[in-house]
Amino acid sequence: MSDACPNGLVDPSTSARNFVPHKLSRTISLVVIFVTVGSLLWSTVLSRHDLKWSPRVSHQESTLRDHLSSLFPYNASGNLPRLIWQTWKTSSQEVEFDPRFCSAADSWDKLNPEFEHEVITDAAAAELVHVLFAGVPAVFEAYDALPKPVLKADFFRYLALLACGGVYSDIDTTVLKSISHWIPIELEPFGLGVGIEADPDRPDWHDWYARRIQFCQWTIMSKPGHPVLGDIVASITEKTLKRKAQNELQPAFMKTVMEFTGPGIWTDSIFNYLKISQLLDESTASNFSAVSWQVFANVREPMKLSAVLVLPITSSSPGVGHMGLKSSGDRLAFVSHGFSGNSRDTAPKCPRMNTDVNAGTWKHDERSVDARFES
Repeated sequence: MSDACPNGLVDPSTSARNFVPHKLSRTISLVVIFVTVGSLLWSTVLSRHDLKWSPRVSHQESTLRDHLSSLFPYNASGNLPRLIWQTWKTSSQEVEFDPRFCSAADSWDKLNPEFEHEVITDAAAAELVHVLFAGVPAVFEAYDALPKPVLKADFFRYLALLACGGVYSDIDTTVLKSISHWIPIELEPFGLGVGIEADPDRPDWHDWYARRIQFCQWTIMSKPGHPVLGDIVASITEKTLKRKAQNELQPAFMKTVMEFTGPGIWTDSIFNYLKISQLLDESTASNFSAVSWQVFANVREPMKLSAVLVLPITSSSPGVGHMGLKSSGDRLAFVSHGFSGNSRDTAPKCPRMNTDVNAGTWKHDERSVDARFES
């Protein structure tokens, strides 16, 4: 996990930078030093191997994916960081949340007291991206260039998990079972955990979904540096900067959110990783056949392929009433999605909660926790 990853948020600052929660603001100020020193050390290492490296050129001696991989190395044997990420446009002192958002966000604290719960404001997210990716300016240039909040919200989840790991979930999701219950012991270890969002067995599926089998990106769990995240961050960065250069980033050109930053490109990145992993695996290479959507059709129990944990469709969409979905009371129902957070519109007033989830004043529980999770 990057040294720049926050360890928790407290009350918002009352200074001119009050859009950044106070502890996160202090964290950002302090970790800039670590990022700068780290960049200098990395430059020194490269110079010893006679490589020319510029912090502003990601493709000079290696691809953007290679650069991200070196800055955020993936440790397959590491633990899942005990960190829950959520985002919303402003702090609770500046916007009146929809009551569903408040109770939904509060559910993550109540069922996962051993996790640190971060609800990051849009402005704080932008600043954090600049800190975490200071060594890869192309990434934050792409983030800054995205013309719609929903595009930035999509991109941020991949960036935060790539750099820091943990669990990301949309602000309008309610957790139904603690995260420790999501992970079957017999499927340990895993590097990336995703749910199936859609499995539409109908001829007109393309009218409703981006892919025949579509992976959920409103709730994701990952160890830092996972290659799927590196791939999607690189893909979005490259596409965004190309469109920026061609003056095609106006909102009118950005109608296909599902393909640009959403579940379409997310599903593609997962399948690309699975196909390459299977090809490189000596145990499967001799009998290699490309991983296709059929592998995940009608999946009703958790499964693992190339260290990617795939949860059945009920786990992230219980109670919807089609595609074989079961009720929210099912043993595999883990997260309920309200499908309203991405609108990011002004919402009615939220009642006072026990926990100020936007400021992140979660009550940290020091009780012993599952060894699979990293503190």
